Amino acid sequence: MAKTISSASGVPRINIGISEEDRAAIAGELSKLLADSYTLYLMTHNFHWNVTGPLFNTLHQMFMAQYTEAWNALDGIAERIRALGHYAPGTYREYAALSSIQEPSDVPAALDMVRMLVTGNESVAKTARAAFEKADAANDQPTADLLTQRLDIHEKNAWMLRSLLEE
Repeated sequence: MAKTISSASGVPRINIGISEEDRAAIAGELSKLLADSYTLYLMTHNFHWNVTGPLFNTLHQMFMAQYTEAWNALDGIAERIRALGHYAPGTYREYAALSSIQEPSDVPAALDMVRMLVTGNESVAKTARAAFEKADAANDQPTADLLTQRLDIHEKNAWMLRSLLEE
């Protein structure tokens, strides 16, 4: 559950046409998306630093493009949570509790990195899709738009990564 921001005396309550209950539910789903997105960002950056082998340059560059895009997306997700009247999670502890992505315990081989990133991008897409259902049901177009963009990126990333594994 997303942490609600208490209203200070004299500060108007949020009145954007979305109920407090719906805003809390959407912020909770966006918090999961933020955790998954941050976890995937960190894993992708880790793999960028540590990839080896004949595909080094290809993967090094691809991973950099993907983690850079992911890093830039984090702020938009967190700011949408704030606009809905809730605090965004921002610690590793919170992300570990909220994320659906399993991180590696060691440095995998290059193609295992690719497989893990396919799974990670698909996990983020599933989390975004679940959040979209809540946003759409509440008539929350800004969140739905943000989620549609995230779905497009992560489904495309998964496709591109998966293509590297095909013969």
